Amino acid sequence: MKNPGPLLALALLLGTAALAPAHAADAAVKPKLVVETLDGRSYDLASQRGQWVVVNFWATWCPPCIKEMPELSALDADRDDVSVVGLAFEEIDPEELRTFLKNHPVVYPVALVDVYNPPADFSTPRGLPLTYLIAPDGTVADKVMGPVTRAELEKMIAVKRK
Repeated sequence: MKNPGPLLALALLLGTAALAPAHAADAAVKPKLVVETLDGRSYDLASQRGQWVVVNFWATWCPPCIKEMPELSALDADRDDVSVVGLAFEEIDPEELRTFLKNHPVVYPVALVDVYNPPADFSTPRGLPLTYLIAPDGTVADKVMGPVTRAELEKMIAVKRK
């Protein structure tokens, strides 16, 4: 091949697109989420406008998910401008999930999500935990694949506020 320039440019362009942040495409989206929580209440993400919302996909079999639950619970309890919702992304009997939560209590609402029909406005988790930070205007401010700490979430909020 004498002149790889056009092909090389195309390869670089495609490679750059693949390396774009996962949340870039979601940035302007105002995702909808209406689920029934384990306590029988309806949770509507739209009703949370005006505050930061942490949407956390997790599972009972996921050690990093379990490790971050106390920090997410403390964040929800300590800050009036932040709320958390947990979406259990696994095949589990609701009663088993309630028993699990008695041993790992959290202050935020938890809903069991159908793994075959996950919330349409969120990417299907390819791994857990998967956490979305929703801005007060309802748009996706950030998306984190893997464990996240309270300090990291607070830093994201502080940076996005500017």
